[in-house]
Amino acid sequence: MTDKVIEKFAAHRELGPLLLLIILGALFYVMNPAFLSVLNLSNMLGFIPEIGIIALGMTLLLTGGEFDLSVGALFGFTPVLMFILRNEGIMSIELAFFVVMAIAALIGFTNGILVTKVGISSFLVTIGMQLVVRGSGLYISNGFPQSSWQTRSPIKTALAYKIGFPDSFFQIVVSLFWFLALVAVGYYVLNHTRFGNWIMATGGNEDAARARGIKTDRVKIILFVITAVLAGFAGVIDAFRIRSAYPVSGTGYELEVIAMTVIGGTSLFGGRGTILGTVLGVLLLRTIRNGIVVVGVPGLAYNIFVGLTILAMMGIHAYLEKQSGGVS
Repeated sequence: MTDKVIEKFAAHRELGPLLLLIILGALFYVMNPAFLSVLNLSNMLGFIPEIGIIALGMTLLLTGGEFDLSVGALFGFTPVLMFILRNEGIMSIELAFFVVMAIAALIGFTNGILVTKVGISSFLVTIGMQLVVRGSGLYISNGFPQSSWQTRSPIKTALAYKIGFPDSFFQIVVSLFWFLALVAVGYYVLNHTRFGNWIMATGGNEDAARARGIKTDRVKIILFVITAVLAGFAGVIDAFRIRSAYPVSGTGYELEVIAMTVIGGTSLFGGRGTILGTVLGVLLLRTIRNGIVVVGVPGLAYNIFVGLTILAMMGIHAYLEKQSGGVS
């Protein structure tokens, strides 16, 4: 019986974070019933889509054997540039949106080329790109936030409303729609398409994948582009939600989203990824962030809880893999 339980948990890595999410949710509720109040849950849901969208891209990239430390900088830079282009009268908000998405894609493409063709590690490439992108955002904005209300007429366009701009409840619903839609797409791509198989094969054993005819460099470049575009899109959604764009927004997000994906069951070394696990990882860390504040723990202790959670989940994953390997 024990062996079967271990095998099940090892085969379905999402079960660990799901169990921990339930336990922590129940614990926070017992300590303060306000944790499950409508107001508190809506506050939690308001922050999940943006960070979750970045985590989806990181899941695919990690599964392919790489990672991107520039996503947090892209999260802040993209909406800043978009609002500057619109507020300076250079172009409409709709055109600015597509321009900044194209720039995000170009940044991701550059990361991919430097990693695959030049042979620089993704750590060095993306941390360098992080500095370039963050510095660019600070330079073009002079370090000041860019608001959607800086001009005489506020942004009230079809694009803004579709992405989720004006009213808090409506915005949460639309943002969640984008997140859930991207979850469905990511899950389908990773688990039910040939490209998903290529991603796992590339991350699992790149030489073997290349020997089988998979164009691993192309796969990685596409994944870098997807990750960058999703990070930029998440930043735009956040900017529409708070009606401002800050050049320092997203600081530290790169490590947080990697933690979410790893906690959810995606391998840090490539070859194995789970979109559903990432969703649970996002919910788990956001639950911890919110819950420790609701029950009266200082918010500055958040990183302690996150670190302990990462260590615990990594230990559990390692134990389950070791035990399942010896189960007949």
